[in-house]
Amino acid sequence: MTTELRRLRNYINGEFRDAADGRTIDVINPATGEVYAVSPLSGQADVDAAMDAAAAAFPAWRDATPAERQRVLLKIADAFEERAEDLIACESENTGKPLELVRTEEIPPMVDQIRFFAGAARMLEGRSAGEYMEGHTSIVRREPVGVCAQVAPWNYPMMMAVWKFAPALAAGNTVVLKPSDTTPASTVLIAEIIGSIVPKGVFNVLCGDRETGRAMVEHRTPAMASITGSVRAGIQVAASASKDVKRVHLELGGKAPVVVFEDTDIAKAVEGISVAGYFNAGQDCTAATRVLVHESIHDQFVTALAQAAAETRTGAPDDADVLYGPLNNANQLAQVSGFIDRLPAHAKVEAGGHRVGDKGYFYAPTVVSGLKQDDEIVQQEVFGPVITVQSFADEAQAVEWANDVEYALASSVWTKDHARAMRMSKALDFGCVWINTHIPLVAEMPHGGFKKSGYGKDLSAYGFDDYTRIKHVMTALDG
Repeated sequence: MTTELRRLRNYINGEFRDAADGRTIDVINPATGEVYAVSPLSGQADVDAAMDAAAAAFPAWRDATPAERQRVLLKIADAFEERAEDLIACESENTGKPLELVRTEEIPPMVDQIRFFAGAARMLEGRSAGEYMEGHTSIVRREPVGVCAQVAPWNYPMMMAVWKFAPALAAGNTVVLKPSDTTPASTVLIAEIIGSIVPKGVFNVLCGDRETGRAMVEHRTPAMASITGSVRAGIQVAASASKDVKRVHLELGGKAPVVVFEDTDIAKAVEGISVAGYFNAGQDCTAATRVLVHESIHDQFVTALAQAAAETRTGAPDDADVLYGPLNNANQLAQVSGFIDRLPAHAKVEAGGHRVGDKGYFYAPTVVSGLKQDDEIVQQEVFGPVITVQSFADEAQAVEWANDVEYALASSVWTKDHARAMRMSKALDFGCVWINTHIPLVAEMPHGGFKKSGYGKDLSAYGFDDYTRIKHVMTALDG
């Protein structure tokens, strides 16, 4: 008996459409390794149609009052709550994530973030007027940038869609959003939910592959390109956008250092770090996967962390006792496995280091010790449930090694010494420094990094500002 595959469609100008040329991509459930849906493989004609729709809708959406845009976003947040179970089921099938974790760890912050940006819509203001030249008054207008081409990743397809569209719409922009080719289902569902709330053309969804994304970024219409993804993808987007000087917003990879000092409560640190390292199968740019621990507690810490890994479970989405589900796709499973297969002789796998089962893309919670600073697994993003451990001698060495990677997104410091924590928070060259915790995010605070982790901020008033432009208006008082 053949099960009919779900057919996903683009959402353009208020209606669902197949790709203009009829091409499709198979969509695989990572928990089973089986195809469960087909998605449009959008080409240039589809990109043109979506961009034309967004451009046509922009003037009216730009000119809507902040209060009107706020009401729309609040309705979207309410609709997400009303359709929460549909979103949970869709995202779990989309990614293989545990149902309960999507319910508790993704839906509430998503709704909260939409409501935050609904409030931010009412704060679209410039600085106060003033006379900086005799006989003239200057004011500053803060305006939306225009059409935004947005590309979301596969690790948090639903939440990252919110991080993209919510600030853009709140500021008065219109959106063409592309989900990853491996996880389009929840974004298409979001389009269904939003479609009955926003005016047609304000929010559009294009499914497709990296060529679809490239066509979006290179299109003449968008004023801004925003991507959450790999460094490679970010470099390509920045290069493509530079051809006509588009604004670019990049949130790319990470290699978060977790610096554990000798005065740390080891049990609490291990508990927090293991969850922050293995959550979402380590497929998080901020994951706590590169631990630097003081030499005096190194062995004790590694033993405790390996035990925590052994007690951490991965498994099917409907298993309420698992911390995380599968890796996203076969290529990602091969990448994570490759890092372990290529470990140098001086490294030691303390826990895990292998695939789990032969169905789906599950990988065991893994701890690797005995590493050197220039080892591949220390320098490069694994993006899997793998925590590495290095031993440092003093604070200066900890800072040196922590900063000695190409990424600069997030970090954490574990110590009871307040002065040391403050020194470290200054010295660590990362967009976020957590102290005695790792991975919590709130809508009010910015998320974004430096160096090859990209530029621009998500969340917060800073993220909202990124979707606006500044205009100076000067008036002669004798006119």
